[in-house]
Amino acid sequence: MWPVWVAGLLALLVTLFAGYGIYKILHSLVSKEATPENPVAVHEVIRSVLATLTLAGAVLAGIYAYRKQRLAESDADRADEKQLAERYTTAADQLGHDQAAVRLAGVYAMARLADDWIEQRQVCIDVLCAYLRMPYEPDPEAGAYKDGEREVRHTVIRVISNHLQRRAPISWAACDFDFTRATFDGGTLRGSGFQGTVDFSGAKFSGGMVDFSATEFSGGTVSFRDAVFSGGTVSFGGAWFSGGTADFSATVFSGSTVDFSYAEFRGDTGDFSGAKFSGGTVHFGGAKFSGGTIEFTGVEFSGGTVHFGGAKFSGSTVHFNNAEFSGGTIDFFDAGFSGGRIDFFGVEFSGSTVSFGGARFSGGAIEFFSGVEFSGGTVHFGGAEFSGSTIDFRDAVFSGSTISFGGAEFSGGTVSFGGAVFSGGAVDFEGVSGAPQDWGPFQPRTDSGG
Repeated sequence: MWPVWVAGLLALLVTLFAGYGIYKILHSLVSKEATPENPVAVHEVIRSVLATLTLAGAVLAGIYAYRKQRLAESDADRADEKQLAERYTTAADQLGHDQAAVRLAGVYAMARLADDWIEQRQVCIDVLCAYLRMPYEPDPEAGAYKDGEREVRHTVIRVISNHLQRRAPISWAACDFDFTRATFDGGTLRGSGFQGTVDFSGAKFSGGMVDFSATEFSGGTVSFRDAVFSGGTVSFGGAWFSGGTADFSATVFSGSTVDFSYAEFRGDTGDFSGAKFSGGTVHFGGAKFSGGTIEFTGVEFSGGTVHFGGAKFSGSTVHFNNAEFSGGTIDFFDAGFSGGRIDFFGVEFSGSTVSFGGARFSGGAIEFFSGVEFSGGTVHFGGAEFSGSTIDFRDAVFSGSTISFGGAEFSGGTVSFGGAVFSGGAVDFEGVSGAPQDWGPFQPRTDSGG
């Protein structure tokens, strides 16, 4: 920053030199057209010089004013950033306070800051998610229990949900949400819309009602990998998975009710591979699978119930490859299959009940071949309608299970037992109407006894 008198003197000298230069140029131009009758009008030249200098001064004054405005705006931005940073520090301190009321204030302060601070919105959301990932003891009798903590955590969930609704004034839908290893004993995200990555890996659902019903997952990956559902109810009823992967691999279902009723999987991959079902109930009743792949590869069913009643599969592939059915019930009652495939390669049935009773097969295939072993339990197709599907038991081993087609109706398709080994159990065709186009190498009797 130069002293004022230096800058003023320099500006005066520049102006004088510029004026003299302009005067000489204009005078020389006018002199070329001058005649004795019309001599050069010096005062006109001087007037032109002054007008030119005035215009140049106005331009420079405008430039100076613009620069001054930009400097003022920069100062204001720095002041705003400083204020936002101070608000962030205050909200973070409140979230770490011992009193629940102060922590509640911190939740709302951080949410408001996320609304105001667009550049750091993701950071503020990460802090709220991190709060849910902190150690939490829901049992009031436990020593680590904090009074009022449940209300604080449910408020975090509610604040997030409010910003994910379709008509939210300020939407967080495009942001990512990291709930890894968080503990949930209730809360609602009903009707939310997620467009980014949502991670519930290793989360624990131990009680209460966690509501994802009517939620839309339209981008990124939704991960519940290694999550544990040991109590309470988790609802995905009417949820919509239309982008990315819904990952429930290695998830443990040991006591909760998990509801996917009327959910829609459009062209996505639902991955339950390696999951363990040892109790509780998982509902897919009325769900729609229109393309994509649903993976149950390597799943262990030792208890509980998985319902696909009324579900519609239109071109999807469902893999149960290498799964173990030692207990519980898998129910496809009244489901509709219009294409696609259900694979049970390498599966062992030693105690579960798998029912396709009343299901409608208008295309696609159900394949139980390549190492499938039926040593117990029941696979039931009673009352099912087959109008073009393929049911394949090639090379399967029957040593104790019951396979029932009682009351099924065939108007086409193929049922094959080629290479199957029967050393026990039963295959029941009593009351079957119609016949498939091809029984394969196995030819059951078709007299009045069915």
